[in-house]
Amino acid sequence: MFFWDPTMVLLIPAILLSLYAQFKISTSYKHYSQIRSQSGLTGAQAARAILNSNGLYDVRVEPIRGHLSDHYDPRTRVIKLSEDVYQGTSLSSVAVAAHETGHALQHASGYFPMQLRSSFVPVANFGSGAGTMLIMVGLFVPQFGLILQLGILAFTFAVLFQIITLPVEYNASHRALTLLQEGRMLGGEEVRGARAVLNAAALTYVAAALAAVLQLVRFILIARGRDDD
Repeated sequence: MFFWDPTMVLLIPAILLSLYAQFKISTSYKHYSQIRSQSGLTGAQAARAILNSNGLYDVRVEPIRGHLSDHYDPRTRVIKLSEDVYQGTSLSSVAVAAHETGHALQHASGYFPMQLRSSFVPVANFGSGAGTMLIMVGLFVPQFGLILQLGILAFTFAVLFQIITLPVEYNASHRALTLLQEGRMLGGEEVRGARAVLNAAALTYVAAALAAVLQLVRFILIARGRDDD
């Protein structure tokens, strides 16, 4: 079974980083969700203020169910905030809302990495799903060497998507912190708290990218080992 071959050790760094990232986002979000921002703005109000100050009056801000389910939908131009972020007045709520607003600003300005990531969505979805299945078929059935190569190629697009996501997320956080300071929605100490929340969230994307890269390397090594046999 290739699931238990020696190349599994390659995934250990990614697994450890993922566990650490989940710990950091959980503890940071929980800690700063208990600290109310001095402005008293809710996440929804902070997002709306940033959008208005940048002339994005047509971008809507709506609540959505779930915990940390916040995201920006470029197709409908809607910022969807989880209910605790939408209604909350904590540093965590304001930071997360501002981050998602950063994505709306990226979209409006034609930020290239975001455009590139959007173009990768279809092939990335195929690569992470069908690509993995093709790899498994190719590994278990030696006669299907071409299918294995196609699977690895498809999975590569999923890996590239994870890598492209990194500058998009970090830039959104940078925009968020700058706008919160310029709009005087958060003070000096509060900005440090917001940065801690956003840095912890960004670490989860780093962990996902590392896991994808190492998995791709693992697939390639297994394929080469099979060819050498």
